[in-house]
Amino acid sequence: MRGGKRSGAGRKAALTDLGELQKLCALHCTDEEVAAWFGVQVRTIERRRKQAAFAAAMERGRAKGRISVRRTLFAQSAQGSAAASIFLAKNLLGYRDVRRNEHCGPEGGPIAVAGGLDLSQLSAEEIEQLWALADKAQSRDGKP
Repeated sequence: MRGGKRSGAGRKAALTDLGELQKLCALHCTDEEVAAWFGVQVRTIERRRKQAAFAAAMERGRAKGRISVRRTLFAQSAQGSAAASIFLAKNLLGYRDVRRNEHCGPEGGPIAVAGGLDLSQLSAEEIEQLWALADKAQSRDGKP
C-alpha cells in the first residue's frame, strides 16, 4: 500500500532494469547519471541501493568496469607504453620515485636566491597581492 488507503494510490514503482543498471555502473556512471537515465530522483537510487539485488547489480557493474580499465592498461603496457608501465609498476609492484639530489637551504628550508623574494617574511595579505599581480601579468601576456 503506497501513498494512501485507496488501492493503487500513489506513484507506481519506478522500473529499473538491473541489467541496464549493471552496464551503467560498468561505465562508472555517477548516481546522478543513473538517476537521469532511469528518469528518477537521486534519492530513489540511494534508497534502492539498500536492496540487496540492486546493490549487487551496481557492485557487479563497477567490478566489471574496473576489470575493463585494468585490461586496457595492461594491453597498453604490453604494447610499450612507458606511462602505462610506470603506472603499473608504482601501483602494483610498489615502485616509487626517489629523489637523491634534493637541494635545500639551511635547516631544510628554502634556498635563498640572489635578488629573489623571501616569502616567509611576507604577510598573507602581501602574498595575495603578489598573486593578483602575477595573474594580471599573465592575462596581459595571454599565457595560461
